[in-house]
This record gives sequence, C-alpha cells and structure tokens, in this order.
Amino acid sequence: MSFADFKKRSQSSINELTKKIEETNKKESYTDDRFWRPELDKSSNGFAVIRFLPAPDGEDLPWAKYYSHGFQGKGGWFIENCPTTLGQKCPVCEANSELWNSGIEKDKDIARNRKRRLHYTSNIMIISDPANPQNEGKVFLYKYGKKIFDKINEAMNPEFADEEAINPFDFWGGANFKLKVRKVAGFINYDKSEFESTSALLDGNDANLEVLWKTQYALTEFTDAKNFKSYDELKTKRDAVLGADIRQTTQDDTSTAETVSESGGAEAAEKAFGDSSTEEDTDALSYFEKLANE
Repeated sequence: MSFADFKKRSQSSINELTKKIEETNKKESYTDDRFWRPELDKSSNGFAVIRFLPAPDGEDLPWAKYYSHGFQGKGGWFIENCPTTLGQKCPVCEANSELWNSGIEKDKDIARNRKRRLHYTSNIMIISDPANPQNEGKVFLYKYGKKIFDKINEAMNPEFADEEAINPFDFWGGANFKLKVRKVAGFINYDKSEFESTSALLDGNDANLEVLWKTQYALTEFTDAKNFKSYDELKTKRDAVLGADIRQTTQDDTSTAETVSESGGAEAAEKAFGDSSTEEDTDALSYFEKLANE
C-alpha cells in the first residue's frame, strides 16, 4: 500500500473503527431460533394451537426427556444439565438430599429452590399463533414440562372407557393441541389446555407430510453425554457458586433461574428453563429421599 493510499484510507478510519466497536459491544443473544414459546399478554395469558410431530427420522421417541438445575448463590449462577438424566450421580442432587433430610424446614426450602427440573422437548408445527401469525405452518422445537406431558399421556391412556386413545404425535390419527396459558396464584398454569378431535395433518397428503417430516429437528442432542459436565466439574462449579457451606444463599433465599426468568432479568435462565420453569416437579423431592436411602 502506498502512503497516498494509506492517507486516503485514514480519512474513513474513524467510521470503520466505530463500526467495529459497535460490533464488539453488541450484546450476545442467548435466543435459539429453533425454539417456539407462546407470547403472553400483560396478564400472562396466552393462546395458540400447535401440533406435536412424530419422532424425527432415525429416532425412536417424539420427545427428549432431561433434567437441569438453575439457581443463584453468592458466587453467581449455576445453570447446568443434571447428569441424573444419564443415570449418573449429581453433586447438586446429593447436597439437596442432605438438606432435605436434615429435618429443618429452611433447609427444605433451599433444596426446593435448587431441585432438578424436568423438561421435555418435541418438534411441533404451529397451526395458529394469534400473537405471531408469521409462525403459522412452521416447524419449531417446543420445551415443556410435566403438566403438558401429563395431558399427552392422558390422551394416549384415557381414564374412562368411553374415551378413545389417540397418539397426539401421529400425522394421520393425531390431534391439534390448544395451548391455553394463564397465571393462577402467581404461577403459569396450563390446566385449560386440551386436544381437539383427531384429524390428519396437512389433509393427510403424504408428499407434503414427508417434506414436513424431513424438516424436523433432531432430539438426541438434548440427551447427548457431551452436553453434560462430569461430576467433578459440576462439584467445582457448585462450590464456586455456593462456597464451602451448601446452605449459603442469596439475600432473599429465592433467587432461582425460574424466578429470574419470569421477571425477564436473565436470558440464560430463560434459555435453560423455557415453559417448564414454573411447573412443580415433585419427582425431584422424591429423588432426594431415594438418595438418602441408598
């Protein structure tokens, strides 16, 4: 480069450097565009119609089931997948078991805030999304919890003899799901959600259904061992967040990923917990007792 060219270029260097600074300072986004979430209004109500899709090509199940932890201590946040998903030991679960079985109610409250939380992830097609109609007809991943999975299980295993069992994930014999979200007693509630009558998706057109099937996302990544830290790594992080005392908490004793996610203050917490964040998972508490008896 000649000095004349260098001089000419230097005249625009401020604009170029300013642009680079803006790019460097741009806030990192934790949003995964593959996932869909219902948009709630100011009253925390929401409505959409979705269709659960079958297992992706090469996979056996139309859902991935896994656990995670999310809480804050004086040393920062602990948001990690729980290795009990893979049948392995978890240092957070072990500490929770110790707290739960101490017989002290305050210890039980701490254990509740740090309990493992159950998640399911499935492929869905958006049938109707009044808040975001541009999503309609598209395939997304949907993270949900025990409450919605119970409704899926009830559809497959009806309680009464006059009810017909359906496979909600089936292209031809499945059913659309009316997702109705409300806030009840301060918590997100899905009790009014329900399946419609059975119907073939895309009018049962096999050519169109094959195209749709091939656009689905793989689910095996959510239970892939590479996405779970080792026991020692998790214990090191747990100790860094909590310190030497497993009873150590933040000042309000309630700083979990779910509460921060609800207030909109932590994108990472939202990413970790999705729609299942406020659903009570009593399975976690029974797991503490199981550990204590081993």
